[in-house]
Amino acid sequence: MSQGNSLSGLQERHGPRYRWLLLLSVMVGTTASIMSSTIINVAIPDMSHHFSLGQERAQWVSSGFMVAMTVSMLTTPWLLARYGYRYTYVGTMLLLMAGGVAGGLAGAFPLVLAARVAEGLAAGVVQPIPSIIILRAFEPHEQGRASGIFGMGVVLAPAIGPSIGGVLVDLFGWRSIFFIVVPFCVASIVLAMRFVPTSAPGGATAQRGGSLDWRGLLLCTAGTLCLLNGLVELKDNPAGASALLLAAGIALGSFLAWERRHKARGGIPLMDLALFSSRGFALSAVVSVIYGIALFGSTYLLPVYMQLGLSLSASYAGTILFPSGLMLSVAIAVGGRLADRYPPHLLLTTGLGMLAVSFALMFTASSGAGLWLLFAWAILGRIGIGLLQPSLSLGAMRSVDRSLLPQGSSTSNFLRMLGGAAGVSLCGIALEWRIGAHGDSLINAASSPARLHAFNEVFWMLAAICALAMAVAWRLRTPSPSPASGNPE
Repeated sequence: MSQGNSLSGLQERHGPRYRWLLLLSVMVGTTASIMSSTIINVAIPDMSHHFSLGQERAQWVSSGFMVAMTVSMLTTPWLLARYGYRYTYVGTMLLLMAGGVAGGLAGAFPLVLAARVAEGLAAGVVQPIPSIIILRAFEPHEQGRASGIFGMGVVLAPAIGPSIGGVLVDLFGWRSIFFIVVPFCVASIVLAMRFVPTSAPGGATAQRGGSLDWRGLLLCTAGTLCLLNGLVELKDNPAGASALLLAAGIALGSFLAWERRHKARGGIPLMDLALFSSRGFALSAVVSVIYGIALFGSTYLLPVYMQLGLSLSASYAGTILFPSGLMLSVAIAVGGRLADRYPPHLLLTTGLGMLAVSFALMFTASSGAGLWLLFAWAILGRIGIGLLQPSLSLGAMRSVDRSLLPQGSSTSNFLRMLGGAAGVSLCGIALEWRIGAHGDSLINAASSPARLHAFNEVFWMLAAICALAMAVAWRLRTPSPSPASGNPE
């Protein structure tokens, strides 16, 4: 390892501001990965028409990405130990960029789906890294501020993304939105080669020895795929859905049993179950799953609602989402500062309550003053997300032993994304079910009161899910901050 690229060398070169430069470097790449996960939703109706897809197949553009991202998150600790921060990070950015280019050039839906899976794999590996850096590089009293500033930067570009994406879809078609991640990937690679250290977590030199827990990875992947496919089959094939959900339960249960056994034999598990001995982490994990269902389900549902329910264009839908995205970027910075001052359960329940109200009142958007109300409820929900997101991350990790920080970050993100992948599927299934129950179909070009009522019912379902998360979040208490910090390794 080159001394100039080690942590000490980079700190000596850049001085006290180095930790902020390091945070900026990973912020750009994480922004690209999050943008790739959300901006596609504006293009789903246009893509569905181009490939003559039904709603259930079209939603795999989102849920396929989510599955790949969810599973790959568990590999981050192993990759960091084997290749170090810099090469792991740069490798994921190259894969994300390749997926964007391939998706934009693809001529068949299976190729588009494969490109989305590649993007998801890259996004999953990179997303736990910032939490590790924040918890190691910053003092406990600075962690909320750093998390808020990082969150503000990360959500700002995706907030602008749907607006830009909607305009691109209207002008150039759905292919254009795949290429938007390319400049972010290039910038992140340039920054990483200057500011991200080559060492592994703990300050050690990256070691090429040790094998990945492939059995655990396969069991986790099989369980996740069976779970999501089982949810998709619930509407039309209850018997097949039952078989798939049973298989999912067996696979995920076998995964947990194998992880415990693998660690007992001296191996490095993908998910260290010792994390759940911490009450703060265990309760935050439950909140993460439920929150993921509501957040990613709504991220999928809102653009579809505006285009297929309210008959707005893709660019108009993106424009409506733009102010709420800007508000989220401000709210998450405020939420980060509040996380340093107030216990997590207060901010979590407040934020989840605001999100639940925004969903519950979305039915008013179909009235005469609907667009103004849509603005208001979207902004209210994003303020809620901004308040709760830093507290959810810090509430989960502050009570975790420092040696388990990489595992804790990857597991926490994995559980949130597992809930998110299920949420996207659940919203798509519930929407098809309720529209059919009201005698309408998304095949019909024009919207109808029956369709709007079906959308409202799905929003009420999301509100109920947020209320459930509130009940769990209220049981959280402030965990003791980690006594040692100040080292981004």
